[in-house]
Amino acid sequence: MSDLFSKFDALIEQRETLLSTGMTDPFNLVMERVESPTVAICNGQRTILLGTYNYMGMTFDRDVIAAGKQALDDYGAGTTGSRVLNGTYAGHKACEEALKDFYAMDHAMVFSTGYQANLGIISTIAGKDDYIVLDIDSHASIYDGCALGNANIVTFRHNDVEALEKRLKRIPEGAKTLVVLEGVYSMLGDIAPLKEMVAVAKAAGAMVLVDEAHSMGFIGENGRGVAEAQGVIDDVDFIIGTFSKSVGTVGGFCVSNHPKFEILRLVCRPYVFTASLPPSVVATAATSITKLKQGADKRAHLWANSQKLHAGLKALGFTLGTETPQSAIIAVIMPDLETGAAMWEALLHEGLYVNLARPPATPANMTLLRCSLCAEHTSEQVDQILDMFEAAGRATGCIG
Repeated sequence: MSDLFSKFDALIEQRETLLSTGMTDPFNLVMERVESPTVAICNGQRTILLGTYNYMGMTFDRDVIAAGKQALDDYGAGTTGSRVLNGTYAGHKACEEALKDFYAMDHAMVFSTGYQANLGIISTIAGKDDYIVLDIDSHASIYDGCALGNANIVTFRHNDVEALEKRLKRIPEGAKTLVVLEGVYSMLGDIAPLKEMVAVAKAAGAMVLVDEAHSMGFIGENGRGVAEAQGVIDDVDFIIGTFSKSVGTVGGFCVSNHPKFEILRLVCRPYVFTASLPPSVVATAATSITKLKQGADKRAHLWANSQKLHAGLKALGFTLGTETPQSAIIAVIMPDLETGAAMWEALLHEGLYVNLARPPATPANMTLLRCSLCAEHTSEQVDQILDMFEAAGRATGCIG
């Protein structure tokens, strides 16, 4: 009998080899108690969290929690239905109104996850005989959206404006084209040159979708992302985002000014055929989004944290994913998986949690430790984090 799992044999062997040494499984950590956006109890130890994407620290905001509790009391635990049937409550519409207000756009559509937002929007607006031009380092949900829609996929070298322009010139004349970009790329924390790329895409007659999952709430004067920061938000056709980062809960969305946008509610399969978010979740999301509009002080503090941690790690001798801090993500490059796993465990023993990221999720077969800062991290915690990196780095030989 054929074994459909045989394709995973190399990964299984690699994992078993790592764990046979007694190492903690870096992909199966259990947080026994979460005390705040920046601290949890992991393996019985009080641990600083530096790998949660909780950029604006909204998970424990009192107003956000109160809104969720009230909605749970008023509307129950869930909707048990799709948005196009019985799954649209007042809270879902309020959440979409909050998004429209936050982005100053005409339309907003809430999905059950950020993954489904990319899956649904991309697969619905670009189908067979259409072309999608995307950065080679795009998120898995973007690639899956392309595949679901059966569009022609054309990739270009990461963040290379000239490569994008060349690819667009090869698209058959008259073909409908969507260019998909990300504001912040989640592995290295680098930002896209959206100003130049959007101009190139528009000159070629393409529509543009930007995934701002890792920049919404933090980057830009109003926290609308890299497109806002670079002055091209009005030239972008679709912005995709998630509630599981700066918003502090779960869910996804798309905002747009396209006049025909609302028809997507009837033709987007991951929207039509999925149960809607529970009322308590959309209530927390709407409250959080509204508060993020007034988040200038938190954004400034988060930038200060990012600059301090980046400079400190660089001074210690670590190799980082970007020459300068570009976002709330700071990637520490490891020479190989074994060293990366050892460093991850050494940091955990010090009382620090980061993400261990490995191929195929990472670009260029890198292994890296991904640090995602939070606006609730104090300056003193950043000092502690640097001390922990120094101790773990010296213990594992990552730095001299």
